[in-house]
Amino acid sequence: MATDSRSEASPRATAPAPDRAAEHVSEVLQGFDSIGHGLAVWSRNDLLIYRTKACAQFFEDVGVKPSDDLSLTDFLNMLAATGFLLLPQDTEVWTEEELRLFRTGGASNYTCTNGRIYCNERWPLPNGGVSMLIRDITEVKRHQTSLEKARDEADRADKTKSRFLRAANHDLRQPLATLKILIYNCMVSDDEEHKGDLLHAMDISVSIMEDLLGALLNVGQLDAGQVKPRITTFQLSTLLERMDIEFSHQAREKGLNFRVVQSRYAVVTDRALLERIVSNLVANAVRYTERGSILVGVRRTRDKVRLEVRDSGVGIAPEHCEAIFDEFYQVAHSRNHRGALGLGLSISKRIADILEHPLDVKSRPGEGTIFSIVLPVGDILQSDIGEPEINEKIGGEFVGLSILVLEDDEILRDALTELLERWGIKVEAFGAFDDLAGRLRETAFRPDLIITDYRLQGGLKGDETVRDIRAKLKLDAPAIVVTADTDPKLIEGIRGDGFPVLIKPVSPPRLRVMMHNILYEPELVRELKS
Repeated sequence: MATDSRSEASPRATAPAPDRAAEHVSEVLQGFDSIGHGLAVWSRNDLLIYRTKACAQFFEDVGVKPSDDLSLTDFLNMLAATGFLLLPQDTEVWTEEELRLFRTGGASNYTCTNGRIYCNERWPLPNGGVSMLIRDITEVKRHQTSLEKARDEADRADKTKSRFLRAANHDLRQPLATLKILIYNCMVSDDEEHKGDLLHAMDISVSIMEDLLGALLNVGQLDAGQVKPRITTFQLSTLLERMDIEFSHQAREKGLNFRVVQSRYAVVTDRALLERIVSNLVANAVRYTERGSILVGVRRTRDKVRLEVRDSGVGIAPEHCEAIFDEFYQVAHSRNHRGALGLGLSISKRIADILEHPLDVKSRPGEGTIFSIVLPVGDILQSDIGEPEINEKIGGEFVGLSILVLEDDEILRDALTELLERWGIKVEAFGAFDDLAGRLRETAFRPDLIITDYRLQGGLKGDETVRDIRAKLKLDAPAIVVTADTDPKLIEGIRGDGFPVLIKPVSPPRLRVMMHNILYEPELVRELKS
């Protein structure tokens, strides 16, 4: 019987069709693996039936060894037992809460001991099972924390700015209001002696405002990051001697016993910045001590020295001891002191932080206060004994300038020269004025500014001498005239000739502000517009 070849099925014709559904499932699972997050599925019987590679890696990272029959309860117990998580609650409470989220759905964060943070999100499935998605959110949390920190700092800055405006408005308006009244009284008074008293009071009011503005300028320089320490090894004796010279007369005027104990120690820090800190602390002690004494000295503590400023003043209550270093903060009893804007201690604290020197205060009301700063001890053999006098500038705005000083009083001339050189200025000072222009012509010195006394030896006038120098040397350097004469007509006459005037005694803050305005913002000085 013949066989029909068409009735025999070929191997190709009889092979079963490919299972496309299985291929689709495989492709879907591969897609889950490529997500990068950990995905796991538990069946309605609470058994682990699927996990991606990322989820397996998570299990390995946290110390859980999964199996195909791993239950939810076993998973959570193993997770808690590894000690890898920082649990916010007792183990039992935490496990029960996590089981509830697996049943109802929800998310929770896992913080690990290595600093990583994971978010675990759960979704119940229609058949009674549950899916779990594990995501590493460490970087997200760090970014969120950075944003929150930036927001908080912005809020603090905004509050500080508002506090600053209120404090500055109050403390600057008070001497300004006083000044307006004094000016009016001076204009209507016919008593020359009384006018002199009023002018002296005006000078005090102006100096208060200048001191406040100087303190605000220091804060601005700190905020702008302009303060760069220059660390050297030097002996404390020079700094302590300067504190004695600067404050002894102020303390004596208040009837205080002011004592500075010299020290043989050398320290390692920035000389100028340390002096600014100590100067603020001593000034604070003088301001708030009405009777008794002030002592500045040094104590050795192992490899450190502690520089202390002790006073017998009103003292500070414990609840205020930390807050007094905040900007514009004033203890209630201190607000009666004119010109105290509440910046000196804040500036000291911020500079101490830059230098990494602990600044501390101990005080009790009625028993006085002890401010102290801890400094690293240096080798006295490596100290800068022969270094020129320290430069006390903070922002450095006058560094490199040249100034001509004309003053026939030797003590005052030397003091002014020392002050200007500490600000980084090159100074040529003269006490004799015969053919001064000729002597200057022989040198290469050309001043950026001239500071002159009004009444010079030989009957010379400071303003006339400046005009002569300008003409013969073809200079256009601005000048400041300093005088102890408070006659309003004389002062107005000098100003009318285009010379800004400072009344003796001239304080460094007043001089600094005047110099800044003349050199950098001349439009603020009305005399220069004449």
